[in-house]
Parts: sequence; structure tokens; C-alpha cells
Amino acid sequence: MPLPLYALTAGAFGIGVSEFVIMGLLLHVGADLGVTIATAGLLISGYALGVVLGAPILTVLTGRWPRKRVLVALMAVFTAGNLACALAPSYGALMAARILTALAHGTFFGVGSVVATGLVPAERKASAIAVMFTGLTAANVLGVPLGTWIGQQFGWRATFWSVTAVGVMALVVIAILVPRDARPSEHAEWRADMRVILRPAVLLCLLTTVLGYAGVFAVFTYIAPLLTHVGGFPESAVSPILLVFGGGLVAGNLLGGRLADRNLPATIVGTLAALGLVLALMTPGFHARPSAILLTGLLGAAGFATVAPLQIWVLSKAAGAGQSLASSVNIAAFNLGNAIGAWAGGTVIAHGVALSVVPLAAAIFPATAILVALLNMNIGRR
Repeated sequence: MPLPLYALTAGAFGIGVSEFVIMGLLLHVGADLGVTIATAGLLISGYALGVVLGAPILTVLTGRWPRKRVLVALMAVFTAGNLACALAPSYGALMAARILTALAHGTFFGVGSVVATGLVPAERKASAIAVMFTGLTAANVLGVPLGTWIGQQFGWRATFWSVTAVGVMALVVIAILVPRDARPSEHAEWRADMRVILRPAVLLCLLTTVLGYAGVFAVFTYIAPLLTHVGGFPESAVSPILLVFGGGLVAGNLLGGRLADRNLPATIVGTLAALGLVLALMTPGFHARPSAILLTGLLGAAGFATVAPLQIWVLSKAAGAGQSLASSVNIAAFNLGNAIGAWAGGTVIAHGVALSVVPLAAAIFPATAILVALLNMNIGRR
């Protein structure tokens, strides 16, 4: 893989740490800013909302810029957002800073996906996207635990100072390594881009993404209580087991990219089927500790094996004008799936259903995603 691709990976790593590290710092943030844990938890929802809103808006606003300039500007926004988080004097200021940071997320991965596919031959496009998204998986495996430890030892603001430093380094390597593109991104007219997004094939791709990731987060949001209350693990075991989940993310991400380069339709259906199977097996399997650990790793692998295939699929359906916008909106679709999945899992629990049944209920999402994907493939053959 070309060296500039790893500059995009560095940016993805910083964004991933910034998005997820807050989960391990909610107690510290709440205590320092005088808000409840539930209120502090809204910082996660606020970030997701920033991604969903920022992806299409910033992609349209930067549509006439060369892609390298877009990526550098987005990393500048990301860095400024994390600096604002570190300096935030109040909860409201921290929420605003989190939303500012999130604005860069969707467009960075959307435009970055287009840039990544342009750096490699056609037969390696999905693998290139997978390499870029390896930064996101590495953030979960290495960055988030390290960031959480820094926050516990030196205060939560120190974590955001560290992420700010990562943002500066990522900005520099992107500015140096990503080749200059004198041409503007392909969407010079946003109305034409929106017509691309509204194509039935593109909309069905986006719906597949939402449904697939809703299944992942319907369970992952509640993985700690599943491990402790159903699996019988002590709380001290949750972090080490989540490292297994992170290892699964890395392996699944790279495998999904390679398989998608060989046969994209089969990979989309196959990875979604694997995700549904893992979720269904978690209901009986979490009652035994060895199988609970194994299934946690497989959840990460199956969940992230879908990312590169779904991203390259929406790019293929939006071939020509509007690729950057379609790619960015698909990133927003992942985050929308996260929010819907977390809400759905919580709703199941709130209705008195046993916690162990949540994964089985979550399997409905990827099963439905397969039906939508098959419908889309059938339309494409007509």
C-alpha cells in the first residue's frame, strides 16, 4: 500500500480516539463539571449528531476544493475541537466542542475513502479503504485504553490535550504525504450531488449500512453488563476482554477489505450473515465464560468486516458525480445505525426482556440488512 494511505490512517486514528475515549471518562467528566452520568453520557449522543449533520453539510461546502485541502482543513477543525474540549470551562462548552470536533468526522472518512481508492489499482480499492479504517480500529485497541489511563491519572483534560497533539501530527503527515490534487472534488453542483444520493440504489446502500450497524451497537453499547451480569465476569475483566473485541475489529476490517476486492456482493451478504449468526449465538453462548470471550472477539470481527464492503459499495453505486457526498453520508449512516442500535437495545431492556436476549433481538437488524442488500442487487441486474 502507498505511503500516503497511512497518513489517512493516522487521521483516522486520532478521530477514533476522540470519538470513543469519552466513554471511559464519563465519571471523571461528570464529577468535574457537576453533572450526572446520564447527562455526561449525552456527550456521546451529541458527537453522533455532529457526525450525522456535519457529513453532508461540510462535504457540500468544500465541494469545490481540492481533496487534499479538504482533508487538511478537516484535521484543523478536528484539532481545534479537541483543544476546545481540553479548555472547556463548563458542560455546555464541552458539548459544543464535541459537536465541533464531530463535524470533521464524516467528511474526513468520506473524502478520505475517495482519496484512498484513487491511490491504488481498481482491484485493491476495498483493501485501501480497510487500511484507512485500520486507524479507527487501532484507536479502539490502543488509543482508547491509553487515553482512558491518561485521563484517570492526570485528569480528563489531559486526554484531550493528548488527542490534540495527535491531531497536529496527523495534519502534518497528511499535508506532507498526500499528493496534491489540483482538481476540485467531483461535486461542483450540490443539487446534482443530491440527485445521486436520492438514487434508489444509493438509498438502499445507506439503509443497509444503518441496519447492519444498528445490530452491532444494540449489543456493544451494553457489552459491559452482558459480560458481568450474564457472563459472570468481574468488572476488572471487562477491559481485557474488550481488547479481544478490538483485536477482532482489526482482523475483521482487513479481511472484509480483501474479500470485497474479490467479490463485493458475496462479501456484503456474507459479512452481514456472519454478524447475524454471531449475535444469535451470543444469547446462549454468553452463559459460559470461554464462549463469551470468543463471541466478543467475533462480534468485533464480524461487525467491522462489513465496513469496507459497505463503503466501497456506496462508492460504486454513486460512480461519477457525488462520490464524496455519498461516501460521507454513508459514514453518517454508520453513526445513525449506532444511535438506533443503542436505543433499540435499551428499549428491549426497558420492556423487561432478559439482558441475555438482547443479542438475539439485535440479530434482526443484519437479517433485515441482507434482505435490503439483496433487493438492491436485484435492482442493479435489471
